[in-house]
Amino acid sequence: MQSEILVHGDAGLLAHKADWLDRLDRGRGMAAHTLEAYERDVRQFLVFLTGHLGRPVRLADLADLSQPDIRAFLAARRQDGAGARTLGRGLAGLRSFVSHLERQGLASGAALRAARTPRQPRSLPRPLTPADAVSVTEEAGAMATEPWLSARNVAVLTLLYGCGLRISEALDLPGDALTDPSARAARIRGKGGKERLVPILPAVHAAVSQYRALCPYSLPADKPLFRGARGGPLRPQIIQAEMARLRGLLGLPDNATPHALRHSFATHLLAGGGDLRTIQDLLGHASLSTTQVYTSVDAARLAAIHRQAHPRAFARRGAATEGT
Repeated sequence: MQSEILVHGDAGLLAHKADWLDRLDRGRGMAAHTLEAYERDVRQFLVFLTGHLGRPVRLADLADLSQPDIRAFLAARRQDGAGARTLGRGLAGLRSFVSHLERQGLASGAALRAARTPRQPRSLPRPLTPADAVSVTEEAGAMATEPWLSARNVAVLTLLYGCGLRISEALDLPGDALTDPSARAARIRGKGGKERLVPILPAVHAAVSQYRALCPYSLPADKPLFRGARGGPLRPQIIQAEMARLRGLLGLPDNATPHALRHSFATHLLAGGGDLRTIQDLLGHASLSTTQVYTSVDAARLAAIHRQAHPRAFARRGAATEGT
């Protein structure tokens, strides 16, 4: 603790930082990886401010933050290679921390509120084709060393594609989840502790039931459903590595990741006639604008089919060929 104080702040400042993180964790139920990112962003800012001021940061310094201070920090982060998304998240974390102090009369957030969030690049989700997504769920256990590990991999990836779960949501399922084969829906706890109701397909029930039957470990309600080879909680990296092996086995593109199965779930539902509000609820998106990105994916797919199949498109290609 003493070395941390000397590097970027006094004990009071660090205590307020710890209190802020605790409130985000307990009060808002913020996802663990978001909490870690916010802590890292604030720590990087305090380290920067130490160098910027030429001395350890004091709590009073956060009451005097200016827009040049914020611009200098963002410029330094850009020089370190931080992109627009990282900078935007960093500003969000700093605003949250300083707002926490501001509510106690200990800081001013005016400079941070005035700072312009970097324009975020627009990137579309990259789903798999329906055939590739099904192949992934069918072949997920092909390279496992034991039958129960094969069944586990199939069950996890089937949940991602069949229910649109995030990998963290699947791996957080308790041991007594999906035990009733007649149940047609399950409650899933998502980001921020928010719950949603997700329909469960027979194929999902079958995959989880097969895993449960073969798993050599007991699966009580207070332990995770999915286990690693030695019985501990299954780590996301294991499923990511499995997807990497499947890319090689099935000849899939680099975008074939576990999260791409969630994108595939949404895109294929939309293509099949699903409405955005329903898909928003199934994915657990807080804002409809987050879900609307899938309309762009589907529009791009339809445009590509149109270019390939429309007679006038063939005519234009023929004309271009004749002119060469």
